[in-house]
Amino acid sequence: MKREIITIDNRLCSGCGDCIPGCPEGALQVIDGKARLISDLFCDGLGACLGHCPTGAMKIETREAESYDEKRVMHESIVPGGTNVIAAHLQHLADHGQNVFLEQALEYLQEQGIANPLKHESSEITAPPHSHSGHGGGCPGSRMMDFNEKGSRRASPSVGLESALCQWPIQLHLVSPQAPYYQSSELLLAADCTAFSVGDFHASFMRGKSLAIACPKLDSDMEIYVKKLTAMIDIAHLNTITVAIMEVPCCGGLMSIVTEALRNARCKVPVKKVVVGLQGEILSEEWV
Repeated sequence: MKREIITIDNRLCSGCGDCIPGCPEGALQVIDGKARLISDLFCDGLGACLGHCPTGAMKIETREAESYDEKRVMHESIVPGGTNVIAAHLQHLADHGQNVFLEQALEYLQEQGIANPLKHESSEITAPPHSHSGHGGGCPGSRMMDFNEKGSRRASPSVGLESALCQWPIQLHLVSPQAPYYQSSELLLAADCTAFSVGDFHASFMRGKSLAIACPKLDSDMEIYVKKLTAMIDIAHLNTITVAIMEVPCCGGLMSIVTEALRNARCKVPVKKVVVGLQGEILSEEWV
C-alpha cells in the first residue's frame, strides 16, 4: 500500500543522531555513520524526527510501504524498551492527534496487563473520544478532532448558523490521510478564498463532507499536496472529490494538483469542479 513515510538523503545526513529521540517507535538507528530507517513497519509517517535534523536530510514521501501496525510495533519495539519508551510513544501519538493508533496502543497494554505509565490522578492519556475541550500537549493547530463524535459538537451561539465543519485540522499540509473522518467520505477540497466569497458556504458546500483547504498560489511544496491527495485517495478510499476554486487564473492550480494525484493513485474517484465568482456566484459546476 502507499502511505507517508520518512526518507533520508544519505548525502546530507551527518550521522549526528539528533533524530533518534524524536522516533520512539525505534524506526531510526545510526548505522555506519548515517541515520537509517530500519523498518517501514515501525515508521508512522508523522515526521516528529524532521524538526531534529540539522542538515535537512529527512523528508516525508508517499510510496509503497508495509502498513503501519501499532500493536506489532508495541510488541516488538516499544514495550521491550521499558516504561520510559512506552510513555514517550503514547505521548508522541497523543501530541500528533493519532487517536486511532493511541487507542490500539492502550488496548495492547490492557491486553498484556501493562499499566499506562502516563496515568496518574491529575492527568491521563486515554483512548478516544478525542480531546476538544483543551489542547493539552503538542501543537493545537494540528491536533486531530472529529466533531461528529458523540458529545463533541457544541451548540452554535447564533440561531440558524450552525457550523457544518466536521473535523480539525483542515489545511492540506496538516491533515492526515488516515484520519477516520476521511474514510469513504465525500471530500471537499476548497481554495482558501471560496469560503469568504460564498455567503452560505457551509450550507452550500460543506454539509456532509470532509474538508481540506489550500491555496495553489501562496502555499509552498505543491508536490507534497500531490502526494498527500494521492494517499488520501488510496488510503481513505474517498467516494468523491469536490474541488471548489475561484474564477481567478491562479486558482486553476488546485485542479492540476487533483489531476496529478489521480494519475498517481491506484483508485479512481469521481471529481466535481465548482468555479466561484468574485462575488460568490457559482459560475460553473461540472463533473470532470
